[in-house]
Amino acid sequence: MIERMFGLTVDTSLNAKETIICMLVAVVLGLLVGGVYFLVAKKEQRSISFFLSLVMLPAVVCLVITLIGSNVARAFSVAGIFTLVRFRSVPGDGKDISLVFMAMGAGIAAGLGYLTIGLAAIAVLSVVIVLVNLFGTKVLDKEYKQLRILIPEDMDYQDAFDDIFAAYTKKAALSRIKTTNMGTLYELTYHVLLKKDINEKKFMDEIRTRNGNLTIILSKQEPKQDKL
Repeated sequence: MIERMFGLTVDTSLNAKETIICMLVAVVLGLLVGGVYFLVAKKEQRSISFFLSLVMLPAVVCLVITLIGSNVARAFSVAGIFTLVRFRSVPGDGKDISLVFMAMGAGIAAGLGYLTIGLAAIAVLSVVIVLVNLFGTKVLDKEYKQLRILIPEDMDYQDAFDDIFAAYTKKAALSRIKTTNMGTLYELTYHVLLKKDINEKKFMDEIRTRNGNLTIILSKQEPKQDKL
């Protein structure tokens, strides 16, 4: 009875030893992708669950590819099963999506038996991502800050702070105007890129002498999420 059950469930065309080796390589590739994630992700944004997903995904994909093989019926069966599964996750940025695709590619390479190609490709892609994150951030990411200024309702805000911005900032753009305190005040929101080594206290002091010593808030701008 037991032999009959195993005869119905086990495909003798599968080589257990090769399958285990491929899955072990897939786990190693997943650890490599997960390590890249920890290198390029900011400390406060790291997620152990996402790291675990990146580690396990290549092994799962490898197992699915190995079980399917060249059997078309199995392929359609697996596709039908996956349509019944609903995936829910927090929207990620482009970097996270790229790492997920890397993990899937690693699993496909391991499942098809292209272990050397998979290791080489993931190693090259990992180096590229780390280098782009190290050097591209310095070139492309500029530390914009958010500046909120309260002014009296009778003050013309159009060119009120242009000379101060010219002295202390590289760029300054008015992004929002809002009335507050029952319409007696205006709240101006600017996105500013401060010049290097400027004295922020002097910058704030010049603004508050111009706006009548009303509230001024200079804060770090929330990072943009490049969602796909």
